[in-house]
Amino acid sequence: MPTEAQIAGGHKANLNNPNTSQESKQHSKEVLDNEFNGDNVAGAGDNVDKNPGNVAGGLKATVNNPNVSQEAKESAKERLNQM
Repeated sequence: MPTEAQIAGGHKANLNNPNTSQESKQHSKEVLDNEFNGDNVAGAGDNVDKNPGNVAGGLKATVNNPNVSQEAKESAKERLNQM
């Protein structure tokens, strides 16, 4: 049986898959919004303290990645500023 994190991850992957239909993407977006509060779902290891240097590095990579949406970049910048 898949965990909530796996289900949400599948819907997130579907949203970014260029080979899926707009109807399928809309369904995934609705599931994430309605059942997972956007995409706020606890995943494996979420209760473990994370290395702040690694987190900052990942956020910096997001900000500089040309394949990341402007919205994601802004979110990463905000999180970096809060650290």
